[in-house]
Amino acid sequence: MGLVYALAAYLSWGLLVPIHFRLLGAYSPNHILAERIVWSSLFAGTLALVLAARHRLNLPLPLRPRHALLLLSAAMIGVNWLLYLYAVSSGHLLDASLGYYINPLVSVALGRVVLGERLRPMQGVAVAIAAAGVAVAVIWAGEVPLMSLSLAVSFAFYGLARKIVGVDALVGFLAETLLLLPAAIVWLVLTPEPFLPAEPASRALLMLTGLTTALPLIWFAAAAVRLRLTTLGLLQYVAPTCLLGLSVLAFGERVEPHRALMLALIWVALALYTLDALRDRRAAVVAPVRSDPDAMRV
Repeated sequence: MGLVYALAAYLSWGLLVPIHFRLLGAYSPNHILAERIVWSSLFAGTLALVLAARHRLNLPLPLRPRHALLLLSAAMIGVNWLLYLYAVSSGHLLDASLGYYINPLVSVALGRVVLGERLRPMQGVAVAIAAAGVAVAVIWAGEVPLMSLSLAVSFAFYGLARKIVGVDALVGFLAETLLLLPAAIVWLVLTPEPFLPAEPASRALLMLTGLTTALPLIWFAAAAVRLRLTTLGLLQYVAPTCLLGLSVLAFGERVEPHRALMLALIWVALALYTLDALRDRRAAVVAPVRSDPDAMRV
């Protein structure tokens, strides 16, 4: 199920979420972020109450020191949301795409350094090729993409924090949104932009930010506790590839040659990583059969 959760989250972030936020172009990124936090808190809180009434909510009790990392995950996802909204509202989906291409490399590095996750030789080659693609793109462009790097680092640390905390996906998301809620309320009180606009379509779109924010993050958190951080990071190339296609085919942005080369190298790396994962999975299935001759008997 970890793979299903991860793909659901990444496809939502790559296709559904950017289209949704593009439709909210009349509002500032800060206002949309505040609305996201409020409606996400209400959605997650309601869902948590329903599950608690059915005794299907796994509360992280007793609390442990590692649960304090939810403060870090809340801060990182808040920064990531805001940067992403600025990229969408300013017509820089390609910068967001580059950021999420770089992010898996940061996740792989964190998995190796912090969690001690080891890479098999073919995986190491795949990561090196992907890193080379990103490096060539940055050098060719002649500038450091600060927005892209900030998106990459913030989400990588978010994923690391959620993996270490290890709480139920819904509980963790609710805790994060509640931690961000006071700042969101202050913004909504002080801003001249309306919390509930008069236009039914705008009001509905703003309220739906809770759904399109909560579900992908809950799915991502569910995947994070089921998959290795290395695997989770490399699967994340699905989202920026969708963003790249959307930005070019739907919104008319142009892919420069250096980004085209980066994309080609990253897909070579993904092909190698996938072949290695399939080979390892096949070996894991065959090994128990060989070790137990009786397993071959009907």
